[in-house]
Amino acid sequence: MANVNDQGLTLDEIRSRVDSEWSGVLDLLKQKIANKAVSAEGIAAPRMKKDAEFVADALKQAGIDDAHVEQATQEDGTPGAFEVVGTKIVDSSAPTVLLYAHHDVQPVPDASVWRTDPFVGTVVDGRMFGRGSSDDGAGCLTHIGSLSALGKDLGVNIKIFIEGEEEMGSPSFVPFLKAHPDYFDADVMFITDSSNWSPQIPSLTASLRGNVTMDVTVKVLNHPVHSGSFGGPILDANTTASMLVASLYDRKGNIVVPGLKSIEPVGGLQQDLDEADFRKDSGVLDGYIFAGEGSLASRLWTKPAIALIGMDVPSVDESFNQLAPECRFRLSMRVCPTQSGEEAAQAVEDYLKAQAPFGAQVDVKINETGTGWAMDAQSVVTEIAEESFQEAFGHAVVNKGEGGSIPMIPILQSAYPKAKVLVDGPEDPMTNAHSPNESQDLEELKGDIVAEALMLAKFAARAAELKA
Repeated sequence: MANVNDQGLTLDEIRSRVDSEWSGVLDLLKQKIANKAVSAEGIAAPRMKKDAEFVADALKQAGIDDAHVEQATQEDGTPGAFEVVGTKIVDSSAPTVLLYAHHDVQPVPDASVWRTDPFVGTVVDGRMFGRGSSDDGAGCLTHIGSLSALGKDLGVNIKIFIEGEEEMGSPSFVPFLKAHPDYFDADVMFITDSSNWSPQIPSLTASLRGNVTMDVTVKVLNHPVHSGSFGGPILDANTTASMLVASLYDRKGNIVVPGLKSIEPVGGLQQDLDEADFRKDSGVLDGYIFAGEGSLASRLWTKPAIALIGMDVPSVDESFNQLAPECRFRLSMRVCPTQSGEEAAQAVEDYLKAQAPFGAQVDVKINETGTGWAMDAQSVVTEIAEESFQEAFGHAVVNKGEGGSIPMIPILQSAYPKAKVLVDGPEDPMTNAHSPNESQDLEELKGDIVAEALMLAKFAARAAELKA
């Protein structure tokens, strides 16, 4: 049935309920922006507690009667973030859905480059401008709006986790998860901290790449020597290190490290990225040829990437004629969603040591590893989500990957391997999350709210399939 979920609640009825409460949603989003919940100024600051309480109160009004704030503790025992949690059990036999968003926002280093006051929600041409209007104020409002729309017709059990430190890398998350595993145990986890293909075209985020950072030291001499006396038979460490980095790629820019996995977009590529838009968004120079082969989407979402992000060499102004005995550099790697960060790091370390030019000494220190995540594209949960978003937006879903990482998602998936994880979000290519003039397309937000409400209703109607 194209416009009716299996419970009999029509799409038009859900949309009508969202429309009737729309002015309240906009007021809440404006208040959320005004709260200035900048976690970089202190995750345990009074302002962060006040914002968490604001979100908890809004969730209570939406039907999560026990929504409340709990303060997490960091690994070192110091006070952590203020987290919003809550539970609503409608039927012990019904599926349980965890709803995640985060209430903290990015800082505003320079308000003068904003066209509007960054902490006053301002609507211009159908978009609300303000820091956190989209990331992730609109993510919070998606849950609040959908729960309000369903009201007493809610047919699934709900667990809430609204994080207070996502923009700071979630230092309290793992300790909080370990302390309260029951808060997160669910059949489905729905995370609203990502983006749609466009304001008119919905998406589920199908994959996230993992990440690795490592420091590599290349040594060729016990001490510096004069380039005129020894240069030629001996290549300096800076040159040797550069050769080693270059060996990671072939002439077309494909990574050649054995053991690094590479897959095609999860669930199939429904639409490739537009090269012209990608060039414009990235600011790449005219005439630059993109590295690698295959679809642009696969190169950004599911294939590995390695970047040289730091190198200890003298500046040009401070250089003189001697051969550097050693060189240290840092690599940042994005890892295929289906490969562990540890496995990828080991593959690169083994390769660098095996490829050491001219017998140079190569030492590798792994600083950080993070595993990516891939959606189960064939599950009934994904099927229902895609149906719901297509009905709400009136456009087929175009799923997408993300080139970056969201560490808490693979952590949750690892802790609850039977849970089906869905990732969506209110952002779009014009959102400018983390940048000046962040904004949220309001019709897109309304579509997300309608889609989530419809999806929760369908989960209830197809409970037996979800619990199977």
